[in-house]
Amino acid sequence: MAGLKRWNWQKDDWPDFRFDPGRLAALEERFLQCSGMYSGSLKHLEKDGKDVLVVELLTEEAVKTSAIEGEILNRESVQSSMRRQFGLATDHRRVPPAEQGISELMMELYRDSQALLDQDRLFHWHALLMTGRRDLAGGVYRTGTDPLQVVSGALYKPTIHFEAPPSSVVPDEMRRFLKWYQSTGPEGANRLPMLTRAGMCHLYFVSIHPFEDGNGRIGRALSEKTLSEGLARPVVIALSAMIHQNRKTYYEMLERSNKRNEITDWLVYFAETILEAQSESQRWIEFIINKTRLIDRLRGTWNKRQEKVILRMAHEGPRGFKGGLSAENYLAITGTSRATATRDLQNLVDMGALVRTGRLKGTRYRLAF
Repeated sequence: MAGLKRWNWQKDDWPDFRFDPGRLAALEERFLQCSGMYSGSLKHLEKDGKDVLVVELLTEEAVKTSAIEGEILNRESVQSSMRRQFGLATDHRRVPPAEQGISELMMELYRDSQALLDQDRLFHWHALLMTGRRDLAGGVYRTGTDPLQVVSGALYKPTIHFEAPPSSVVPDEMRRFLKWYQSTGPEGANRLPMLTRAGMCHLYFVSIHPFEDGNGRIGRALSEKTLSEGLARPVVIALSAMIHQNRKTYYEMLERSNKRNEITDWLVYFAETILEAQSESQRWIEFIINKTRLIDRLRGTWNKRQEKVILRMAHEGPRGFKGGLSAENYLAITGTSRATATRDLQNLVDMGALVRTGRLKGTRYRLAF
């Protein structure tokens, strides 16, 4: 590697990122317009409904930002921790350390969205992510002497996708990053448009890769924080959920963008992903409103089996059961007989709670909104 300048941080223009504002202008405008629509939709929710919406979206973000890195969390445990912190009813389950740590990070990101970003806050976030880990210390920059590389492939012939700066320069790089972060914020001398700042922040942070682990998760949290600062209110957006849906593209774009400091393509990709996440969050609002109306209408008319199934379907969110609810699903959830399941499902269709599609073994049911 000596003498080679393969990575962005090795270039003479690091970290003076360059981009074409013209390619981002329409995306920035669309984000502001949709943010207004999102804010207007929230007004249709009572406080409890807003809290439920925030818990659902924060839970989804916590689970999906971890899944992007290959860590599979228990969704119910994450949500239980979130609900507890919001003062909502919970099942009082014991929450494992990893689920507790990420849920606390997400809650802080939401509740302290306008708080100053400094080294102590980053260390605290990292310590939360490392909760329960014995192999890594939480809340400290990496210190190893071996190169930190992102690799894939066989051990005898690995493919190096990225190599981070030496740990010896990380403290100085992070001081420069935090100074950049403050100067580009809403009150900064070098203020940047919101989507531009969010995308640049993420790429800048993960290019430094200051921690031994957790850089991607903190980088995505930072992007969401920049949006909250730009709008001067907490932003709950399905960013990690959208990235997880197209994880391969995300990693490909990161790899394409870590070799030079002209980053227009990266910023356009990230801005479009944020807009998709914004649309997904809007779908969640509409889903929560419709779910609340449906449950209020059915209350007192359904039996315990039907209630359990409807609530289970609602738990899946706007996209619902993959492929729709089948009679077999109903049997598995309720443990009832096939004849009773058939009557229950027909009754739910008659009540306007479910919509039926298909025939025979292909029959599927979806919530009627």
